[in-house]
Amino acid sequence: MNARLEPAPLEGRIVVEKRGAVQLIGIDRVPKRNGFSERMVIELGEAFDTLEQDSEVRVGVLHAFGDHFTGGLQLDQLSSWFKEGRHLAPEGSVDPFHLREPLRTKPVVAAVQGICFTVGIELMLAADIVIAASDCRFGQIEVKRGIMANHGATIRIVERAGWGNAMRYLLTGDEFDSETAFRLGLVQEVVPPGRQLERAIEIAERIAQQAPLAVAETLRSARLALTEGPETAAAEFGAINQRLSASEDAQEGVRSFAERRPAHFVGR
Repeated sequence: MNARLEPAPLEGRIVVEKRGAVQLIGIDRVPKRNGFSERMVIELGEAFDTLEQDSEVRVGVLHAFGDHFTGGLQLDQLSSWFKEGRHLAPEGSVDPFHLREPLRTKPVVAAVQGICFTVGIELMLAADIVIAASDCRFGQIEVKRGIMANHGATIRIVERAGWGNAMRYLLTGDEFDSETAFRLGLVQEVVPPGRQLERAIEIAERIAQQAPLAVAETLRSARLALTEGPETAAAEFGAINQRLSASEDAQEGVRSFAERRPAHFVGR
């Protein structure tokens, strides 16, 4: 477990902290508004690998130190990645943007505050639940730099906000606030500044109390419905529940219901 015990190096870092069944993934380059360096991009992929591989961890929380989530990418370091058509995740690592394999199977809650530009929006939309501080300034400003948002925004903002609402901000690069993000369905809760991480951890811990196999199948089914259509997802319902019903956790769920007590799930 890593703790933020000393200032980050000039190029920043990703801080991983394990709290029981929850893994915190912290963006740490405060003097540069948490702008992503090449090192941070690589370490973020490694952090998502740890989330996926640690059998004791059930939920991830993506957050940032300081007043801002992230000002975006340090283009002088990462423009070569775009010129080469590279994805912003190391080859073979779990994709924090959830666009290419290997994909994570565990839920992620994002906590955002202050400036949340470009890659910050794409990272939060790749999460499953987003808690935003009321002081957020969102901006998908790639068109102002001669490029396009190419790590999920053109897909997920359209998916959640609708075509016209998405184009309103994708094509202008205009900023929008937390209330607008909430109205458009890009964030799920707006809280006072400083409360966003605490609230994200609360939700993550609530998820971590549920049956891990059922949580994973719920995520997979919902994603399948988005990518391949409701009919494809619905065709698997019977087989999924048949499989889950044979698990130890399903049996524990029935016992806890009958005994009127909280269930204690083990992931089997």
